Amino acid sequence: MAESNFVDYVKIHCASGNGGAGSRHFMRTRTNANGGPDGGDGGRGGHVILKGNSQYWTLLHLKFTKHLKAEHGGAGSKQLMHGANGQDVIVDVPLGTIARDAETGAFEFEITEDGQTFVLVSGGRGGLGNDHFKTPTRQAPKFAQPGEPGLEFWKILELKLLADVGLVGFPNAGKSTLLSVISAAKPQIADYPFTTLVPNLGIVSYQEQKSFIMADIPGIIEGAHEGKGLGLRFLRHIERNAVLLFMVPVDSKDIRKEYLILLNELKQYNPELLDKYRVLAITKADLADAEITHELKKDLPDIPLVFISSHRKTGLEQLKKMLWEELNRGA
Repeated sequence: MAESNFVDYVKIHCASGNGGAGSRHFMRTRTNANGGPDGGDGGRGGHVILKGNSQYWTLLHLKFTKHLKAEHGGAGSKQLMHGANGQDVIVDVPLGTIARDAETGAFEFEITEDGQTFVLVSGGRGGLGNDHFKTPTRQAPKFAQPGEPGLEFWKILELKLLADVGLVGFPNAGKSTLLSVISAAKPQIADYPFTTLVPNLGIVSYQEQKSFIMADIPGIIEGAHEGKGLGLRFLRHIERNAVLLFMVPVDSKDIRKEYLILLNELKQYNPELLDKYRVLAITKADLADAEITHELKKDLPDIPLVFISSHRKTGLEQLKKMLWEELNRGA
């Protein structure tokens, strides 16, 4: 996924259609010049609708779309004819898209299934024709309802990637390298902070026709929950992962401390993230011999862990086995 093509946040102005006016028509025929009211109802104004599409992975197609405007409903007519409903604006979005009110930031809904639809902005209701207002004492009402006006709002659409496993680690922890080795993804890799500027997805094969989706999230730094580094821009992607794979290099000054810092950043951002299953991968294990590895194990967190080397491709099968077991725990 090219960096320039990944968009996970857009702000758009949405306007629904006005409802059509009800008709004030009276029936007139050659045999009845004073027929009763027969005005039809106005049509509904068009909605602005979001629809889940599993073929989309980004909000790129909305990056330069600042305004969405639905059609107005048609007016009612004689012979109780209903006005045409305004045409809806239906926008395909990737699964994991969240809609928020731009002014308040309030959550509105989330698209999680292919074909799932939600009305983002409702069209105005059509007005009732004069036929609805006749009574025994008012048999010729000369009025009808106007249609309701449409609504206009600024909305924010955010994308949370739908991945099974999310990679959590400081910059240069080896996340992109691991993803490139155990999947077909080709993320940008270099030895400097924040090489990964957008999330990358890879499909990891495991045994016979089994697979899971892994997401390489741009590196977290201490203070990310306050917006430092790449900050809040990418932390939200972790919320959709079932398992969090923490990655700390073997040459870290203090593996346990680094793990706890990462854990605290997630806690400060969203305490519910601590309820997710966790696995710890000690990366770049080819830099440590058996004696060093044995000593390190004495002070590591009490969670499933494995020493891996993406360069030498050691420990990767054990890692995939751990991740698969965690993904299916309690299933």
